[in-house]
Amino acid sequence: MPLFFLTLIWLGYFFQNLGWIGDCQGGIIPLYAEGLKGIIFSPFLHGSLDHIIGNSIPLAVFSFLIYEFYPKVADKVMLQAWLFSGLAVWLTPPIDFFESHTHYIPCIIGASGVIYVQAFFLFVSGIVRWTVKLMSISLLVALYYGGMIWGMIPEELLFSLSEPSKVAWQSHLAGGVIGVILAIIYRHQSEKRKKYIWEYPNYYNEKDDLLWQKYKAEYPGDFNELPHTQEDEIWDYLEELRKREK
Repeated sequence: MPLFFLTLIWLGYFFQNLGWIGDCQGGIIPLYAEGLKGIIFSPFLHGSLDHIIGNSIPLAVFSFLIYEFYPKVADKVMLQAWLFSGLAVWLTPPIDFFESHTHYIPCIIGASGVIYVQAFFLFVSGIVRWTVKLMSISLLVALYYGGMIWGMIPEELLFSLSEPSKVAWQSHLAGGVIGVILAIIYRHQSEKRKKYIWEYPNYYNEKDDLLWQKYKAEYPGDFNELPHTQEDEIWDYLEELRKREK
């Protein structure tokens, strides 16, 4: 599925360059009926070559990690990341930070919402499942992609801009929230820990027992009781102090 998703992304960009898809066709327009189709198609559209490359690399990395370490829920996470992130963006009212008199209508494209779902799913899943292997994945995500959290804040609040930012913070914020929710929902759906035969309480192996008996016969000195030093009694110590005082 990740390879299929990446292929569709690049096909969408190819069709954009051919002029088959223009303006805001296939983009998410919040709270407008004509923008509903963007829930399905917007992840496959990008504004520039830098935009699509910048999304393709983390999408490939996160997809690999999800399918490698969470195979039982990987398909569900990918599908729900695709649909729910777009739906959440469509339900988010547009905010005009410049308070212009014209009606502000954003058009949102790109796969960043899906990427944020993946990133937050990987990070939170390792924490809630509390295993060394999965927590190490969480730390790697935080180490290499921790800066993504700034993308959830509108650039207009961080910098002095002369025009509206083209960074879709709505997708990032929605994706992060959905990623956390999915991590919590699927926290119990994982591969069961392997339990080896010697971990069972009634485990017995005749070969192991023979080896143990042979070792005891050949090295009896290893099993002699070690000499113990007598522990000092507190009362003896106090009596010694009294004698010194006298």
